[in-house]
Amino acid sequence: MNKYQNSICWKVKLLSLGMGLLLFLSSPQINAQKIVNETVLTDVESETTRFRVIKMVEGLEHPWAINFLEDGKMILTERPGRLLLIDGDKITSLEGLPESDVEEDEKSAPQGGNQGGLMDVVPHPEYGSNSWIYFTYTSPGDDDSNFGDEEYATGTALARAKINDAGDGLDDLEVLYTQIPRTEPGRHYGSRIVFPGDGNVLFSIGDRGIRYPSQDLTDPGGSIIRLKEAGGVPMDNPFVEMAPGNLRPEIFSFGHRNNQGLAIDPNTGDIWSTEHGPFGGDLVHLIQKGKNYGWPQVAYGVEYDTKAKIGVGKEAPGVEKPKYVWEESMAPSGLAFYHQGEITAWEGNLFAGSLLKEQLHRLVIENGEVVHDEILLKEEIGRIRDVRMGPDGHLYLVTDHSDGGLYRIEAIE
Repeated sequence: MNKYQNSICWKVKLLSLGMGLLLFLSSPQINAQKIVNETVLTDVESETTRFRVIKMVEGLEHPWAINFLEDGKMILTERPGRLLLIDGDKITSLEGLPESDVEEDEKSAPQGGNQGGLMDVVPHPEYGSNSWIYFTYTSPGDDDSNFGDEEYATGTALARAKINDAGDGLDDLEVLYTQIPRTEPGRHYGSRIVFPGDGNVLFSIGDRGIRYPSQDLTDPGGSIIRLKEAGGVPMDNPFVEMAPGNLRPEIFSFGHRNNQGLAIDPNTGDIWSTEHGPFGGDLVHLIQKGKNYGWPQVAYGVEYDTKAKIGVGKEAPGVEKPKYVWEESMAPSGLAFYHQGEITAWEGNLFAGSLLKEQLHRLVIENGEVVHDEILLKEEIGRIRDVRMGPDGHLYLVTDHSDGGLYRIEAIE
């Protein structure tokens, strides 16, 4: 199928999606979810183009990630533990997920509650031939996998599976990685997935809210993990067999606080991330093999309560500098390069979502540096959790609320 035919296929699928006006689903696993007739929410005049935001699906419970299959279907995760298959005007909650930790308290994530559950989802780059879907989730562990005397703790896990022939569940589930030791509290799990195209997979793990693992190469917390696509550690990872011999071989980069954006530049292969700072100092990084990104010795923000300085300052020997800093907290989540889309002025730009500020940022990159930041949306749709480039040339967003939604951005001709 050529690019034009593929685009037509997606437009037909999305038109079908939009025709299901307020169609309530009968599945008992889905709480009041419905597909809405495509609704134009707002028109925006940006620096380079005019575009509109279209709501496609509403009633989603804390959606975390959206992605696309080669057959025109979409897959979407809800943090409480549902993987949804969207096919035209039909939504199916797939059975067969591993157990994940979701709620340890009554607070939601924006109020400081548990941030765990089902998180990112990405099809394998050769999904059409192997059918693998990869996803991250928070794995509850047995007592002997927990740090210290904790009775209950969790860790970020990576798994893969295939959608069964009936289209209602998962087959061939394989858990490829679980974070050990598992720790408390229930936050800062990461966790985005990317495929660099070299037979490996990378995903992020946050510092779990306890900071010290980020500079401890015997602990996977606060790092980006690199594995073979079928599991196991590539021998060219930076800390394999390095003295004193107990360094975690799966670590690719370290010194991170909580990367919830991870994207690969389709033109250069460069790996970019967005990272949550403390109070202020959210960051954009160019990720390189074996590098230290500083946290918590280096920080661009301060303590939440006391506003005290963190670490030694904003730079230190051996620490990579960020490519961009948001001085005020915006809580970045979701990251995507605009590639072969309908808005040619955005080609090669990097798009980042904001949870706290409820914004969409367009970052212009030149020679490996962020040279411009344009805010495209300002509180129009809510907490932006994920940003994806669709195969139809449009940008897609999901919002993290108890009644979250799926949105599409289209150019206005």
